[in-house]
Amino acid sequence: MQRLAFVAVVLAACLGFAAPVAAVGPAPRIEFHQRTLANGLRVITSPNRGSANVAVEVWYDVGARNDPAGRSGFAHMFEHMMFKGTASTPSDFINQLVEATGGWNNASTADEATWYYEEVAASQLERLLWFEANRMGSLVVNDAHFHSEREVVKEELRQRVLSDPYGRFWRYVIPEATFTQRPYRRNAIGSMEDLDAANLGELQAFHAAYYRPSNAVLVVVGAFDPARLDAWIDRYFGPLKNPAEPLPPEPPPEPARTHMSSVTAYAPNVPLPAAALTWLAPPLTDADAPALYLLDTILSSGRSSRLYDGLVYEQRVASQIFSNVDLRHRVGLFQVDAYAAQGHTADELIAALRAEVARLRDQPVSAAELEAAKTKLIAYTLRRRETVDQVAGQLGQAAVIEGDADRVNVDIELWRKVTAADLMRVARKYLADDVRAEVRYLQQPAAAETGAADAPTADAGPAPAAEPAAPIVPPAGAPATPVLPTAVSRALPNGLRVIVARSGTVPMVRAQLTVTTGSEADPAGLSGAAYFTAVMTPMGAGGRSAREIAREAEALGAELTATGGWEAATVTLSVLHDKLAAALPIMADVALRPAFAADEVERMRKQLLDGLVGAYGDPQQLSALAASPVAYAGTPFGHAQGGSPASLKRIQAADLARFHAAYWRPDNAILVLTGDISPEEGFAIARRTFGGWRRPDGPPPAPPTAHATATSRAIAVDLPGAGQASVQVIWPAVPRTDPTYYAGLVANAVLGEGFTARLNQEIRVKRGLSYWVESTLTGRRTLGAFIADAQTRHDAAGQVATLIEAQAQALADTPMATDDLAGHKATLVGDFYTGIETSEALTNVISSLALYGIDPNELRHRAARVDAVTAADVQAFARARLGPERANVVVVGDGAAMLPTLRPALPGLSVVPVDRFDPDSPTLTAP
Repeated sequence: MQRLAFVAVVLAACLGFAAPVAAVGPAPRIEFHQRTLANGLRVITSPNRGSANVAVEVWYDVGARNDPAGRSGFAHMFEHMMFKGTASTPSDFINQLVEATGGWNNASTADEATWYYEEVAASQLERLLWFEANRMGSLVVNDAHFHSEREVVKEELRQRVLSDPYGRFWRYVIPEATFTQRPYRRNAIGSMEDLDAANLGELQAFHAAYYRPSNAVLVVVGAFDPARLDAWIDRYFGPLKNPAEPLPPEPPPEPARTHMSSVTAYAPNVPLPAAALTWLAPPLTDADAPALYLLDTILSSGRSSRLYDGLVYEQRVASQIFSNVDLRHRVGLFQVDAYAAQGHTADELIAALRAEVARLRDQPVSAAELEAAKTKLIAYTLRRRETVDQVAGQLGQAAVIEGDADRVNVDIELWRKVTAADLMRVARKYLADDVRAEVRYLQQPAAAETGAADAPTADAGPAPAAEPAAPIVPPAGAPATPVLPTAVSRALPNGLRVIVARSGTVPMVRAQLTVTTGSEADPAGLSGAAYFTAVMTPMGAGGRSAREIAREAEALGAELTATGGWEAATVTLSVLHDKLAAALPIMADVALRPAFAADEVERMRKQLLDGLVGAYGDPQQLSALAASPVAYAGTPFGHAQGGSPASLKRIQAADLARFHAAYWRPDNAILVLTGDISPEEGFAIARRTFGGWRRPDGPPPAPPTAHATATSRAIAVDLPGAGQASVQVIWPAVPRTDPTYYAGLVANAVLGEGFTARLNQEIRVKRGLSYWVESTLTGRRTLGAFIADAQTRHDAAGQVATLIEAQAQALADTPMATDDLAGHKATLVGDFYTGIETSEALTNVISSLALYGIDPNELRHRAARVDAVTAADVQAFARARLGPERANVVVVGDGAAMLPTLRPALPGLSVVPVDRFDPDSPTLTAP
């Protein structure tokens, strides 16, 4: 052991790791109670008096591993069916119930489990329990629901798999290369062929087999009275019966891998080669699992990780790196992956990935690196315990996947006990070179390309069946007052505004420095300069190199990021409270004293250009890049916010330094601290850390102004091989301080926020044309944005664009009913207040309010502001802002598949081939 310790110290010195940091303090336990009903339903409850909300989750021990032969995607398809109605409730009743009372809900399917989750005000708890018991015991799925939702699932498959340039790589190629047996070889989302082959009777039999009390876990976390909760659970879930038949047998186990294998897969529209190495891993409950999680952390967590440092930073062969340990009931998966940088190959990635894994097998991890990995992993886990739904999710996963809810507390202690010797032993045991599977993922040769295979289903299915009458729903409880933070603000002598808002129950602090100038101030011909400046700040600052910044910050368990937006740039730190004093000075160096070293600028330039190559192959990302130049031509927003290939090549280190000197100054910045920190502590540490930031002479440059003109343009970008079309409709909108801003927020909620919003109902629910469609309102200083977007099959892109504009026009033409308006208001307010339970969302809200000169405590009055909006206000906003004369449409997809139906729907459409796409050009077309 003495010799091992000596080797670790030597390696730490060689690799540049500092001495081990002090171990992170004890993690607060998640306290919970569990019991089992007579019918076998396991119940886990955890009170949280720090929230006025409650989360309800029902986990079923059934997932994609249980898909029948020839029916991949079956468990996932059934997850969708669970929203379609019960013997006493109509289709989508749960969505209406939850959103009308300000909550949110969803569901997920994985290989090992399917789970349904909601978060609502505590007053709605009994109603949720009643409904979840209802759909567990009396689900009804008819032919109409089955056919319509199957089309939605197909759109989800197109969006998540076929449209994403690397969707097939993750969802199909890697599982098929890793596993030989059916349970895990197929992805949970399924295939078009298997979805078409499924029938209603099979789905009903699937529900009868697996959706039973004895195969489920109910989790409730939040503000509740324990005795009353137990009584409700007994009332609604106690009478449910299990089928007489036993659960179907589990699929056959995956055999041990005995040899190395290699697969090369091809797909259309792969911007850069990708590669992966995979190994079989043990079950989640295995004693070696903690070491595998730490190996995964060492490989890919943060910029100090081995894969990033080796493949992206040093060798520059990769543009992105990943690793993943996916441990399950019976057998797991360990993988390392990378996307190539321009000019590099999948073979180079394979060689580099193998070398990094070999280091783990052959050399002991240093004490410093091991301690840093433990701190990262614990901090990561605690960050995801800020809300009641996050805690409920961790309890449900532990109970179903690990078999014991208390693993939420045990796992952290097991990570602490892992030694360097454990890591080397486990790497040698599971990550042996002779049992690896190699995967190469490449662009399909031109001769083999067949275009976008997304023809619509010919059979639209039967007419909708009659729905049950309105159910008798349990009464709501007494409304609870949201637990809202108070923001306290002061200005330092140098002009820096500091705002502190104590929040949450997790021992984490979030600090965000906002510079109140962004890409709107990009110099002419240098689009992306503001963004480039922001992302360069952690790449060497205050006498530290980029590597030193990453290692020192991440050794403290901190997440330190920097980014730029249209009107601001931010440097953000998330760290355990007991590490704040050590981490905040690193953040200050990054923001105040960046080096802009020439070699680091070139390294970042290459990464940004590689990122654009990937974005130009993704319909959704490409449409986002096109939106601003189309809708805001001639204004400070009329260019590519992150830059174009041409502009990024022109920007020099001196340009970045000039931009930083001009705008990154204390009297042009706001520091927000949230989480486990008092105002007194926050102001004191802000003075110590940022008080010496010198304010230059003279005022900061005034931000540019932008005024919209009434324009309407329609542009399509032809991206051959795209798996789906992305549709965006953009209307220039109001500034954040405009008196009609809250009317716009409510109009947005009605159109595109939530499942019950009009766009989602028209496009997804009624027609099955998209997996999800939504709209957003962004308020800025002088010119906001109202954007509706959806992804759909190519032949439906014109129809979707027309439906979006029609719904906006309907909002302008017809006043809303009072009840309908009230439900959407509740959704809007509820989403906001549940969102700011996280320190990330709270920090962003406070920073945004301060950016626009609004009192940060405006967040406490959000409900009142929304409630004051009338139906006439919403109609007036829609008439003034959402008319067809102001609508700009951007569609990205495979031209051969979409243009025949798109041109008739969008008269005057301009088409831009992707190989000539230039976001710096007013026409989006390079000369």
